[in-house]
Amino acid sequence: MAAARVCFYSTSTLSPRLANLRVISTPPDTPPAPPPSKAEDEAAQATHFKITLRRSAISLGDKKKGTLAALGLYRRHQTVFHPHKPDIAGKILAVKELLEVTNVPSSQVRNKQEQRQDRKAPKGFEVVGTRMGGLKGV
Repeated sequence: MAAARVCFYSTSTLSPRLANLRVISTPPDTPPAPPPSKAEDEAAQATHFKITLRRSAISLGDKKKGTLAALGLYRRHQTVFHPHKPDIAGKILAVKELLEVTNVPSSQVRNKQEQRQDRKAPKGFEVVGTRMGGLKGV
């Protein structure tokens, strides 16, 4: 428990009825900070931009098209990952109307091959052998 503070007021500033006023106040006890939520924790660890081109740049000028090319975006619904840097943030702001941007931690960053593998549908079948006798035990 914190020590109490006693404050005495001069009688010249108070009315005569409050001449003997003495206020005792204690500072409020500050509760411990709650642990960060999962969303706050992930936001604190976010190190990359996940940038997806949502709108076409066909009718836009060459500067905007060049900015998209500098970001590595050439087709609609294409997604790229870039680290948090001022130059990348400036490029995003230049074409913000066309993009969808989210912050992701480095564990969710995917390269082109990993993104392609994630999009692939499962085959739906499994090869257990061939007529020639190959692939036995595979």
